Amino acid sequence: MIDIGRKAPAFTLKDQNGKSHALKDYAGRFVVLYFYPKDDTSGCTKQACQFRDDLSRFKRAKAVVLGVSPQDVASKAKFADKHDLNFPILADVGSKVCEKYG
Repeated sequence: MIDIGRKAPAFTLKDQNGKSHALKDYAGRFVVLYFYPKDDTSGCTKQACQFRDDLSRFKRAKAVVLGVSPQDVASKAKFADKHDLNFPILADVGSKVCEKYG
């Protein structure tokens, strides 16, 4: 786990559209980085849809929401399209970022 007050581990991952997102791209902004085990499972879908539904509240707080899980970009695209997800869902193939964050 990351200790409070310590710098978050850097990463660059592709989203459901193949666009790269690096943590440094969001410097100076609040980042809601959430991890989930698998696309399109019941619990993960509920969680993602709640972030989708509340996204305007996060934007008002000048925060960006980024979801991360180990499946590939194609899986992310299918999941995002099926559930109308309107924020980046990042593909962490090999779980390297997931492991860095504990």
